Amino acid sequence: MESDTRTNLTALTEFVLLGLVESGELQSVVFVLFLFVYVITLSGNLCILAAILVEPKLHTPMYFFLGNLSVLDIGCITVTVPPMLNRLLSHKRTISYDACLSQLFFFHLLAGMDCFLLTAMAYDRFLAICRPLTYSIRMSQQVQRILVAVSWACAFTNALTHTIALSTLNFCGPNEVNHFYCDLPQLFQLSCSSTQLNELLLFAVGFIMAGTPVVLIIISYIHVAAAVLRIRSVEGRKKAFSTCGSHLTVVCLFYGTGIFNYMRLGSEEASNKDKGVGVFNTVINPLLNPLIYSLRNPDVQGALWKVLVKRSSLT
Repeated sequence: MESDTRTNLTALTEFVLLGLVESGELQSVVFVLFLFVYVITLSGNLCILAAILVEPKLHTPMYFFLGNLSVLDIGCITVTVPPMLNRLLSHKRTISYDACLSQLFFFHLLAGMDCFLLTAMAYDRFLAICRPLTYSIRMSQQVQRILVAVSWACAFTNALTHTIALSTLNFCGPNEVNHFYCDLPQLFQLSCSSTQLNELLLFAVGFIMAGTPVVLIIISYIHVAAAVLRIRSVEGRKKAFSTCGSHLTVVCLFYGTGIFNYMRLGSEEASNKDKGVGVFNTVINPLLNPLIYSLRNPDVQGALWKVLVKRSSLT
């Protein structure tokens, strides 16, 4: 009898992702729109990577981190959008339990890496503007690699912790996830066992993952603002603010949506809002990042022009 009960508790082998819309006609529109956005996002981020590789002027720490950010953007949208497009195309909304956990792991791995990488970029701007004489030593290639490696290690630990904690929960039905990808808040609502510890873990780890980087970024930019205001040249001030402005815009978009999504315990009625936040996290942010970093940056624009001219001359 006891074994039957345990079997019933763990009988759920797949989830049904309800997606963004119910109507068949709207699903066709969503498919075309998201496919278009996915292709544009891939193209934009790959162009940024090509520009950084082609242009020697962009072989600096700031653009090394920007290249890593483009890789993360490609990964983040690839983890969520292609599976959704496949389900829309096949009219099959189910996802296996193991595939759901895998998607959750990779999403949190990439999102966690984003947290630390944006912090490393803020530290780079702090050193470049506030400590220019020792910048080349403090931000050497070895330091850059260490920062990226430590960021990956911390992000991996975060993703693995949440995935293992979720795997301890029992799912016995219902199995409908009101989202277009697997994420923690929506899966908590389907668990037959108590999720209190999981929610507290999400809040505590999220506070460390978001709170610590935000504090470090704010401290960095307080020093940067004070240093920039001391620059007498208007042109120099404008250039310093333009390089920092792009990064700050990305930081506000990323952390604003992330904090809204994960820093709310026990909010079961916000699933429809979470879909919008999920679209922003996984689709809009990766789409906007290349535009934000290229629109106000003449160096990136020049390098992108070189890449496009070279490609057109080859064809």
